[in-house]
Amino acid sequence: MLNLNQNNNESLLPWYARPLSDLQYLIPHHWLSNILFHLSRLTSPWIKNFLIQQVISLYKIDMRQAQESDPTRYACFNEFFIRALHEDARPQDKANNTILAPVDGTLHQIGVLQNDKLLQAKRRDYSLLKLLGNDIEWTQRFIDGNFVTISLSLGDSHRVFMPLNGELIKMYHIPGSLFDINQFNLRLIPKLFLRNERVVCLFETAIGPMAVILIGTLFAGGIETTWAGAITPASRRINSWNYTTSTTPIRLNKGQQLGHFNMGSTVILLFGAKRIDLNSNLRVGMNVQMGISLGSILTGSIGTNHAN
Repeated sequence: MLNLNQNNNESLLPWYARPLSDLQYLIPHHWLSNILFHLSRLTSPWIKNFLIQQVISLYKIDMRQAQESDPTRYACFNEFFIRALHEDARPQDKANNTILAPVDGTLHQIGVLQNDKLLQAKRRDYSLLKLLGNDIEWTQRFIDGNFVTISLSLGDSHRVFMPLNGELIKMYHIPGSLFDINQFNLRLIPKLFLRNERVVCLFETAIGPMAVILIGTLFAGGIETTWAGAITPASRRINSWNYTTSTTPIRLNKGQQLGHFNMGSTVILLFGAKRIDLNSNLRVGMNVQMGISLGSILTGSIGTNHAN
């Protein structure tokens, strides 16, 4: 049994957690994110080099892991954020039956859906149906399945990779707010992931359905995929794309880049019921790196594809 204990007692939070959390209901999320969107693309050497160096110092980033190790050679701050790493900096678990971590980050929650409910924090859950943009068919396919939630920090490379081989079937852009995703807000703001803007990527795999959900956060409204380019910012209504009629199917291999965030955010993975076995050594709050094994495919689940 995985250890999912995460105390949600507000008395254990610092005194400033509640005021800061409440403030986020008032601030103009998209306006602030739009300012940073443009600031992060300034090419002025003294601005972009200053910002990059501050993040390197604050998060103690080892630039030797980056394909471009000289911070001054990035054209803008955003290029540094989505920097590519050397392959040997993030070695991938090569076993055929493993599920890979798609990003570097902090493991916020991991476990089994309770019917159609995912855990945000202790005593705080949220709806799978709402998370998937009210797609009833795909919601049913994930009932009682497994989920993994990983949040990136400012110091992480913001590229997102495939946990398994898969073919893209549908994609949704679901507009929303951009509440900051941090340990305080996860415990204080109900249904945080349903409030925030997100891109939902639905894949068919050898073991059935898989979702890779990219969630925006404050100062991080920009999400891009390798097949569609920039998805957000976008319109203020739900948009959907159906790829089943495409003459050129979009198939991505395990470990292949799926997309990236323009600034930090969160990835939620979903798998069907009794398809995978999550590693028992995973703990809420631990750091993970892209390419490590999150779990393994259950014997007999390959080929159990129930897509219509």
